[in-house]
Amino acid sequence: MTIQDLFGLTGKRAFISGSSKGIGFALAKGLADAGASIVINGRNEEMLAAAALQLEGHGAQVSTACFDVTDPTAVNAGIEKIEAETGPIDILVNNAGMQHRTPLEDFPDDAWDTLMRTNVSSVFNVGKAVAKHMIARERGKIINICSVQTALARPGIAPYVASKGAVANLTKGMCTDWAKYGLQVNGLAPGYFETELTGALVADPEFTAWLSNRTPAGRWGKVEELVGAAVFLSSDSASFVNGHILYVDGGITACL
Repeated sequence: MTIQDLFGLTGKRAFISGSSKGIGFALAKGLADAGASIVINGRNEEMLAAAALQLEGHGAQVSTACFDVTDPTAVNAGIEKIEAETGPIDILVNNAGMQHRTPLEDFPDDAWDTLMRTNVSSVFNVGKAVAKHMIARERGKIINICSVQTALARPGIAPYVASKGAVANLTKGMCTDWAKYGLQVNGLAPGYFETELTGALVADPEFTAWLSNRTPAGRWGKVEELVGAAVFLSSDSASFVNGHILYVDGGITACL
């Protein structure tokens, strides 16, 4: 097997949740560039259609699946439809997520519930639905998007920190249960990246100065810098990598 074979994704199909923009969109494009056909997901048909058109402009083979990943019934129906009508899902990227910044003592109960459904339950819902098919085929790659907050906390985001810690441990649990069936389940943990969700922080000179001083690389990450790690974890080159959390964070978790 050549290096190109080890890292190439030709003939594979990837489903990426929450992929009409931001990190999910960048990962969808990157996996497509590596040869995979892709299925992008979100709750907004118009945004998905616009994202698909943009990806097709880059030469991607892309289809859309509009459903809410926090709804188990919708997830099961959506995954079954993809498997039956589009084809088998070889790679799953559980990317859908959200943030809510509020001091912990003032954090609304309903915001906690929404955040946990979006960040944790979605990984469980989609992971279980897709894994059933992967187990039957005795192969599959699952990448759960974690965060630098899987390992570190900041003021005002304690529930988010809790959710991403849960995703990391759920990743290890999935590996423990499913590796024996030929699945590789790993986490990809971005540091601070420039996206639509972090736009206000990027524009804040004080925060950007703090981040630059705190991060050994001295800057924000670019979403394209996550692609290599995602392709690696999706490819045959990661056939014995399992239950691992791969941090792509400019070194921020490596130092005080």
